[in-house]
Amino acid sequence: MHRRNLLKASMAIAAYTGLSASGLLAAQAWAGNRAADGDAQAFDFETLKTQAKQLAGKLYQDTRQVLPPTLASMTPQNFNAIGYDGNHSLWKELNGQLDVQFFHVGMGFKTPVRMHSVNPKTRMSREVHFRPSLFNYEKTTVDTKQLQGDLGFSGFKLFKAPELDRHDVLSFLGASYFRAVDSTGQYGLSARGLAIDTYAKKREEFPDFTQFWFETPDKDSTRFVVYALLDSPSATGAYRFDIDCQANQVVMAIDAHINARSTIEQLGIAPMTSMFSCGTHERRMCDTIHPQIHDSDRLAMWRGNGEWICRPLNNPATLQFNTFADNDPKGFGLVQTDHEFASYQDTVDWYSKRPSLWVEPTTAWGEGSIDLLEIPTTGETLDNIVAFWTPKKPVAAGDSLNYGYKLYWSALPPVSTPLAQVNATRSGMGGFTEGWAPGEHYPEVWARRFAVDFNGGGLDRLPEGTGIEPVVTCSHGEVKDFSVLVLDAIKGYRILFDWYPTSDSVEPVELRLFIRTHDRTLSETWLYQYFPPAPDKRKYT
Repeated sequence: MHRRNLLKASMAIAAYTGLSASGLLAAQAWAGNRAADGDAQAFDFETLKTQAKQLAGKLYQDTRQVLPPTLASMTPQNFNAIGYDGNHSLWKELNGQLDVQFFHVGMGFKTPVRMHSVNPKTRMSREVHFRPSLFNYEKTTVDTKQLQGDLGFSGFKLFKAPELDRHDVLSFLGASYFRAVDSTGQYGLSARGLAIDTYAKKREEFPDFTQFWFETPDKDSTRFVVYALLDSPSATGAYRFDIDCQANQVVMAIDAHINARSTIEQLGIAPMTSMFSCGTHERRMCDTIHPQIHDSDRLAMWRGNGEWICRPLNNPATLQFNTFADNDPKGFGLVQTDHEFASYQDTVDWYSKRPSLWVEPTTAWGEGSIDLLEIPTTGETLDNIVAFWTPKKPVAAGDSLNYGYKLYWSALPPVSTPLAQVNATRSGMGGFTEGWAPGEHYPEVWARRFAVDFNGGGLDRLPEGTGIEPVVTCSHGEVKDFSVLVLDAIKGYRILFDWYPTSDSVEPVELRLFIRTHDRTLSETWLYQYFPPAPDKRKYT
């Protein structure tokens, strides 16, 4: 898939954004700036919005450049080895809490990204131009004689005190991909500026952030503002990022103004991209020493009507696209709920430390849907999960849209339901009494068993003898053989049930479950998509 080609290149640099501070490009702050060498020009967000709108009225110009052979043929290791004199970082002379450095172009990163330093008091900006003298190529095979002209940069990353010279907390690299860390300092899933035709009968577009403008922060500030110009064949955009680098999370307040060059079949707002290979319920690709492998384990949704939804992620055998209609959603995100080392046994990628990403709309989004794309993957090196908001109203050429939202990069979302939450989902062979199989005697009738654990929301404080009623529906087949078990280990309950086919259909089964007592709802809603095997596979041996 075209998506995979791009993601593979981007993820190949994933380690680069977090493992090394030796290969870093930078430009100094406004005062005494040695890197921002362009002429001073006036800048403000209104001007940028006008520029993006005017750009949408013109034919798209592909700005990808032909890189010199020494850069085009680079390996990720060679790219990573490009160093930079840290004395030239953007805000070095502030000696403050934040600093910005830039990525070199190379490999698949061919689109030159223009960088500008902005004085927030005078609203004047200066461009930072690429030149080889800013870099250190000693540990690479780069032939500097081939580096002619202003090649631009491929992105940037942000550092936060007290590790201004070692570990970054935020990076923008590859199309409009960006990501941030929480208190663990471990990168995980990515976000994008815009998604176009992710699941349409045409090639997907990956809009580029082609220019950035950085407002110089106050010396003691952990908050700064970045502006960006987005461009693609179908759309342009003007973005304002107000980024707050807190102690345990990064919060981005985003004001996105999007202009359609042409009719867009599928527009994705606040898109995020993650990886799910296997987990407690999906074991098809878990034939390794690791019990689970994923950056995120569920899509969480807080619907406009107040309902909370938990949708466990899948690694399906065939590509799957699901939409969840809503009106003015309160929030959604791809969440990594399990942060226990024992769940992953991973000492390389540290999935136990991966952050979650939560979207909180700050403007009225109206009618639309939260869309989820799940792509089959055989391993953990390719992102295969995409989620975003799609407006219900078709997007026509000349349309202009505005979306405000916040992104929270944190261990868990900043908000949660007061009801009980799904703790875990498990699935396996069914049709038997627990404790009797598998063994010598397999069930005569094929079935699939599900175990859904709930905790929190005061479940541990319910009076003894309280009746817990599971409410389960399915799109086809039938569910039966229910059991409700108390789980002291999680201070909650496990709901066990079996799904039985009633036809030869192999269409996905949509399952829905919540628990209640009498007329009182006790939990969020669990949604699950199960893929039944072909009839000739519905037997135990």
